[in-house]
Amino acid sequence: MPELTAELIVDGKVPRRPVISPDGCWVVYTVHPLSKADEHPVAALWLAATDGGAPPRQLTAGTALDIAPRWAPDSAAVYFLSDRAERGTPQLHRIRLDGGEAEPLTAWKGGISDHLPLADPGVVALVAADEPTEEDERRERERDDARVYGERVRYARVRLLSLADKQIAAPIGPSERHVVELAQRPGGGPLALLSWPDTELDACFVDSAVHVVDLSTRETREICRTPASPSGLTWWRSGDDWRLAFLATTPPGPVGGEAVFSVDEPGQPDNLSAGMPMCPISLAAPASGGLLALFAHGLDSALHRIDTRTELSTMDGFADALTVSSSGAVVAALRSTSYAPVDVHSGPPEGPLTPLSHTRPELREITWGRQERLAYKASDGLELDGLLVLPPGKTRADGPFPLVTILHGGPYDRDADKLSVHWAPSGQWFATGGCAVFLANPRGGAGHGHEFAASVAGAVGVDDWTDILAGIDLLVAEGVADPQRLGFAGWSQGGFMAAWAVGQTDRFRAAVMGAGISDWGQMVAAGELATYDGTLGGSAGWEGVGPHRHDRLSPISHAAKVTTPVLILHGELDPNVPLAQGEYFHRALRALGVEHEYVVYPREKHSIAERAHQLDVLRRSRDWFTRWL
Repeated sequence: MPELTAELIVDGKVPRRPVISPDGCWVVYTVHPLSKADEHPVAALWLAATDGGAPPRQLTAGTALDIAPRWAPDSAAVYFLSDRAERGTPQLHRIRLDGGEAEPLTAWKGGISDHLPLADPGVVALVAADEPTEEDERRERERDDARVYGERVRYARVRLLSLADKQIAAPIGPSERHVVELAQRPGGGPLALLSWPDTELDACFVDSAVHVVDLSTRETREICRTPASPSGLTWWRSGDDWRLAFLATTPPGPVGGEAVFSVDEPGQPDNLSAGMPMCPISLAAPASGGLLALFAHGLDSALHRIDTRTELSTMDGFADALTVSSSGAVVAALRSTSYAPVDVHSGPPEGPLTPLSHTRPELREITWGRQERLAYKASDGLELDGLLVLPPGKTRADGPFPLVTILHGGPYDRDADKLSVHWAPSGQWFATGGCAVFLANPRGGAGHGHEFAASVAGAVGVDDWTDILAGIDLLVAEGVADPQRLGFAGWSQGGFMAAWAVGQTDRFRAAVMGAGISDWGQMVAAGELATYDGTLGGSAGWEGVGPHRHDRLSPISHAAKVTTPVLILHGELDPNVPLAQGEYFHRALRALGVEHEYVVYPREKHSIAERAHQLDVLRRSRDWFTRWL
């Protein structure tokens, strides 16, 4: 049997964004390489029959970034965005299922950010910023480009493309809002828009809104202001009435569990999933009526008809990106289970869903470490779950093992019971190196409802930290983990917890801090999610003379107590957790004489994308634990 290698991980591909054709016969999806070979990423479109009657086939070459597929109303063609004409600048293209090359439909300066084929077969709605004016070009040419906040904002706006002459009409919808999603009511009805007040990512947490545009009169109405971080705008039919639905953080936010909201006229949206002990992650609605919601539920997933609160089916492990045919007879989603990588699955809503794609055949012969479900209680009695991955060929009887605890990002994320293989710290990779791995799901994550997720607001590193310790203590008590050989690793929020852990205890022999937060005040100052980060840390720093809540919750404040060797990994251009976060912790450990290694990856953002850098992350992090554990 072949062994899992770093090359097998980073040279793989992953499917994303499946979309069922209106007639229910086909699923189109994108396939992305896990690593980037040069400056620009690439992706290809693939097509699969929903009944599995024919093997999937590749629609586009994948030599450019071909993404965001959407079906023509007659299911005979797929519209998508591609930067094949100018790398980094996506334009709208169309490819027919009966063969031929993809046809370019736009050449918009600055590119198209989203699109939607309308019920009128001759029109496509586009989302794009205004093209640069002569004055804009002069300013750029002459470097007269001082940026004044609130001036010259390049909002993404909605325009209609006529396919007959490829002319793009003047913008419709709100003029001083940034449009991020759109959806047309089935049957040729009005166009719904989801907007932010400006173009910064942080704007999704404040003052987002839903609008409806009458396509015959161009009249725009605001339907509602939304809770924080809305997404998944969807029309759905309840009897003879049409309503709009979306996902957003349960108020007051912005930290908490997502919920399904619905609205049918101007006013406050209703929370359709209030009180449910699970978290919605994807919406879809058949034209025939009803609203479907895919939920993260503990380590597994569940499909509900949310308007009637009816459970349709349950699915082991991970599921996401729900899509449904017009009739409602067929759904598709991305799925992964303990030893099977993410693939596109399809079937009736009542299940079962069967795999259509087979994106990673190179992993079929790998001998995986045994993955077990864990259920235990926190110190305050809260029920928790997680996963244990043992070294390949080993059982609990072969323990105790060196144990690496891995925390996911977010914190609003989770480790579902899926195959744990990734370029960032992952279960099977460390298990192959001889360690047992604990994948922890402390409070603050998804899958257990709103209150579970909201409990870390202004309290990161408090109860969530003791939740993790409770899981480690359980594995030590059961003879799985050697208490003298404990490690901790994570990326993003997991990187924060790694830095936090080594400042709270000397139990860990080694830690890996990947793109981790060391100071919550600096996150408010420079991170792209300032509102969210300020809520997690509990303060912003401008409340007055400190000490502030975020000081007590920042790993940098506890650096003087660190004795554990720490490997710090960070992307140089990370906008989410800026490089200064890793730099700050490095400078503290250097000043304090603590054993550590600090690695910066040029050109990389929050997720490491280049092949050589991904290989380095994998090898360096596993070697770090081999050295110290």
